[in-house]
Amino acid sequence: MKVCDFDFTLPEELIAQEPCEERDHSRLMVVNREGGGIKHRLFFEIIDYLKPGDLLVINDTRVIPARLVGKKGTGGKAEIFLLERDSGIEDVWECLVGGKRIRPGVFIQFNDNLKGEVLEEVGDGRFKIIFHTDRPFEEVLEEVGQVPLPPYISRKGDCPGFRDEAQRSRRIGTVPVMQDKERYQTVFADKKGAVAAPTAGLHFTDALIKKIKAKGIDIASVTLHVGPGTFLPVRVENIEEHRMLPERYEIPSASAERINRAKAENRRVIAVGSTSMRTLEAGSDEKGIVRAGKGKTSIFIYPGYTFKVVDTLITNFHLPKSTLLMLVSAFVGKELISKAYREAIEKKYRFYSYGDAMMII
Repeated sequence: MKVCDFDFTLPEELIAQEPCEERDHSRLMVVNREGGGIKHRLFFEIIDYLKPGDLLVINDTRVIPARLVGKKGTGGKAEIFLLERDSGIEDVWECLVGGKRIRPGVFIQFNDNLKGEVLEEVGDGRFKIIFHTDRPFEEVLEEVGQVPLPPYISRKGDCPGFRDEAQRSRRIGTVPVMQDKERYQTVFADKKGAVAAPTAGLHFTDALIKKIKAKGIDIASVTLHVGPGTFLPVRVENIEEHRMLPERYEIPSASAERINRAKAENRRVIAVGSTSMRTLEAGSDEKGIVRAGKGKTSIFIYPGYTFKVVDTLITNFHLPKSTLLMLVSAFVGKELISKAYREAIEKKYRFYSYGDAMMII
């Protein structure tokens, strides 16, 4: 199967640059896998498609302010994007680094109380950096770090787009504004560790969740700390050769029990987002029994995959040729998802992180 099989033309004006004024007033496309029907609603009306006994599975990861901008000793600008904490040494992180002449031994000053020292290059623009501060690093990060918006979201002063390799090599992310600190975070965000939001969850409000629970719908949480691989393009021609970057996940015992009980009782398990889906599919055995625990997953779901746990998916509209589009194509079928995306473009749905939603039933 070729990457070009998942390409389509998306007008740039349909890439959502701002969140909907009210989270649950984004548009909702409902796609029926059995009959192929498509309906157009608003997200708060999703409750009409939920039944008592359903189990919603949310990803409770919390986005960390992973973008740091500082200056080298020469005065040159350096931009750091935190990827993952080193398991062996405190305050050492693997990072993407943007800037000229970055090499081991270079110091980057972020403010009076935070300095980074480049330890080693690990390849593909990644470096190990140790951060020096006289306070807990997480505490300083909350003050100095910025929301790591995806590069396809533009803000004043940014160069727009995420359109080609040259632009990708020059940019790590987008300069956020104040509203992004709240809106690029789900209302159920809890466990810190993601460098990108689980965007299907951005549409939910506290009030909507309260109504969902009142209707007799259960909610279970899992954690998958979304990594930078969510933005990376597939660089191979045959998708079977693509390898996902590993991401950390955790399935609590209580959640595993509730999911397994729902499956045993023939109740729907509804994944809120591709990250919840990937966590459930990675954390289950051949019979679809979900195992409690934590670990890392590089699961790559594309057409031909047999789903073991998830019955219904809530997701956003995704990039052409992306692993996320391949995942929804596996769940819906290539022909139907192509039809849905053509209709979304025709009706001017908003795409990507701050865009509209799709429910696949």
